[in-house]
Amino acid sequence: MLRKAVPSDVWALKSVRSSVVENVLADATRVTNDDYEWFVKNPGVAVWEVNGNVVGFSAADPRTGNIWALFVAPGFERQGIGSTLLAEACTCLKSAGIGRAWLTTDPNTRAEKFYRAAGWKHVGEKDGELLSSDHCESSGRSRRKEKEAPVATEFGAICREP
Repeated sequence: MLRKAVPSDVWALKSVRSSVVENVLADATRVTNDDYEWFVKNPGVAVWEVNGNVVGFSAADPRTGNIWALFVAPGFERQGIGSTLLAEACTCLKSAGIGRAWLTTDPNTRAEKFYRAAGWKHVGEKDGELLSSDHCESSGRSRRKEKEAPVATEFGAICREP
């Protein structure tokens, strides 16, 4: 079941993040409780629950256009959870007026293949990780000018709706 994260989910988010076998944080201190708490308090975290347990989450940063996190716990991959969470992150960014999103992921991973299959384009590298970008189409409901993400501007893929 898809839902918005609440403050009591922070431990579960950290648990999912630390359970993955790829894209493991080389320095776990880079992501703090304050980071998780900011994303939960602001409009960018979606969680996927199975039997009351969080098994995946995505976090989008409407300040920068970055998809900060998208993780699915081992044993729950390849069930469409990641695709749904990616669509939620894109929706969050589109709602904030972001027209171009970006993320980083480790090269030669299932995550890289997942993003490429979803239409994301490799546009460079940042801190030894692949920098990918996507053009999130405007929903058409708002005519306001879309904000550009500050990191990359030469993308062309489209966030697909679920």
